[in-house]
Amino acid sequence: MRKKRDRPFFNDLKIVGRELENYFYESETKQAPVLRQKRTEQLIHELDLERHIEKGDLTGETLKRFLSLYLAETTRLHHPGFLAHQVARPHPTGALGSLIDGATNNAMAIYEMGPAASSIEYFMINWMLKKVGWETVPSYKQLDMQSNHAGGVLTHGGSLANTTALLAARSATIPNFWNEGGSGKHVVLVPEQSHYSLKRSVGTLGLGEKNCLTLPADRDGRVAPDLIPPLLEKLKAEGLHVMAIVANACGTAAGLYDPLERIADICEKYGIWLHVDAAHGGGAMVSENQRFLVRGIDRADSIIWDAHKMLFTPTLCAAVLCKDHRHLDGAFQLEASYLIHSKDQPGIDFLPRTMECTKAGLGLRFFMSLAAMGEAGLAASIDQIVGNAQQAAEWLASQKGFEVAIKPETNIVCFRYGAGDDNQLEIRRELLRNGNFYISTTLYRGCRWMRLVFMNPQTTLGEIKDLAKEIRAISS
Repeated sequence: MRKKRDRPFFNDLKIVGRELENYFYESETKQAPVLRQKRTEQLIHELDLERHIEKGDLTGETLKRFLSLYLAETTRLHHPGFLAHQVARPHPTGALGSLIDGATNNAMAIYEMGPAASSIEYFMINWMLKKVGWETVPSYKQLDMQSNHAGGVLTHGGSLANTTALLAARSATIPNFWNEGGSGKHVVLVPEQSHYSLKRSVGTLGLGEKNCLTLPADRDGRVAPDLIPPLLEKLKAEGLHVMAIVANACGTAAGLYDPLERIADICEKYGIWLHVDAAHGGGAMVSENQRFLVRGIDRADSIIWDAHKMLFTPTLCAAVLCKDHRHLDGAFQLEASYLIHSKDQPGIDFLPRTMECTKAGLGLRFFMSLAAMGEAGLAASIDQIVGNAQQAAEWLASQKGFEVAIKPETNIVCFRYGAGDDNQLEIRRELLRNGNFYISTTLYRGCRWMRLVFMNPQTTLGEIKDLAKEIRAISS
């Protein structure tokens, strides 16, 4: 019988560990570029993909060589120069959770296919519900249709989460839609700075993309509550029915939070479902210093909240949360006799709450990230990246030639150097070629801005000063 330590998998596991250790070190010490982009065909050739498939030799030294090449061509989120997108530098312990989930392969949408994974997801969902301020119950009461407690599920990304939440809204407000379809008279109102997935979700749900309408906004792009009632009266006069109003916590472009309490007042007065897209900014609920930004979020009917953003969890891990679990549990009508039947049920099946029949154990990577940091450590990290962003914005605004769009409320900073939209794009293009910084751009207030997203606590004012120096050199 082969000894455990001689098994190829565990030898390869050590190789993977050593290569990742080198990768983290090179990234954190900036010894490798944050990003480089070769042509797809060149990478396929260099990685020797066809030969590895033919030979079936991806183990031992061959695996080591492959990983070395592969990791060299990845985008390094652990690099302090990574400032482009709302994706976490994941906690390494959370990454181990992804490994464990991949190795055990418990497709835990039904409880018996992953009791431990399901239990952890249930625990993490309740942890999030408590942060919102909603009622939770023991698992044996979770599917009680006589109770209006809160419930939720973890999904593979915020786009799917938004679609699921709006499906719950559709089920609650247009209960016959699933069987009979819609009249084309229902609309969803979304913020000016809403994520593109909302328009996609409205189209996917059969409401018609043209029925995804933009809410009035103030000059900074936040939803303007005073202008909502006149819009509602206008839509009513046109024979249209508002299925849901969406608010941002926070917006994607500039990271601004909508006034949730005032929007909730309107939704309650008119009997409209309120959905809060807190995919990025939900992390404010964890920090006592940031909590004021989401005041009133507990009055929403549904919320999405991505753990793979400000909660430092490996992708993907997004929560769909509903104040009344029955709206989520009634969103799908399922017929699957091999899954849904009388059986011993010491836990709950998440299958009725999600589009996914097969689902990874997302709660494990989330739990392991949080458990490694602790709640206090997580809150401190959130405060740190927000503080770093605000410090960077203040410094950039003081520099000649630089303009900051708006004082950041969270970890997103929009700025320009010099005049012209094309100039901002050209500066970004050269930054990416140099490889020291990876930033994005966005349209905001009708202009193109360079955009920084502080996702790495190691990205400090020192990096921003180096970035400004490089921008000046590019523009000289």
